Amino acid sequence: MITDAASRGDALADAVEQAVAGGANIVQYRQKDSRSSAYIDDAIRLRSITKRYHAALIINDDPELASVVDADGVHIGRSDAGLAEARATIGRNKIIGVSCYDDINLARRAAKQGADYVAFGSFFTSPVKPDAVRAPIRLIALAKSELTLPVVAIGGIDQANGSLLISAGADALAVISAVFAQSDVCQAAKQLATLFDHAGAET
Repeated sequence: MITDAASRGDALADAVEQAVAGGANIVQYRQKDSRSSAYIDDAIRLRSITKRYHAALIINDDPELASVVDADGVHIGRSDAGLAEARATIGRNKIIGVSCYDDINLARRAAKQGADYVAFGSFFTSPVKPDAVRAPIRLIALAKSELTLPVVAIGGIDQANGSLLISAGADALAVISAVFAQSDVCQAAKQLATLFDHAGAET
């Protein structure tokens, strides 16, 4: 689950706790306004919640914050710190994920540089990033055939279309609105987690 950048404080903490209680086993803290006084405080609260539920905390775009709060890792994109720089900041035993959009070559490069997972998308129209580049679902199968890294799918994913990506080989589904925008966050997370249960039962 990727946090809603507009959510902070108690509302953010409550939503994350409901999501991990419902089955989200990785939380990516995404907050673009790093100048906010609540930025570090929220990250510390989320670190406490994820530890309590044995979930992983990944910080978006900010290796330094990941190091400060002892997060499990960091996720970086095209315009963020390079992978080597992020590794030097957070250490050898932490997770680094890399956004690869619709580009298998970015994933190949990330794998060679020591990434721990790669993410592709947007696979569907995203209410958070409606202008994001679209990635074809076949890209997941291509990545799985070449790389040994976990592949994460992102972008407009919900309970209705998530199974298509799991069937294509996605190891994880990264969602925002499909959980955060729902009236029952815990139930929404549980329904998405169930997609993996069903996929396992079919194989």
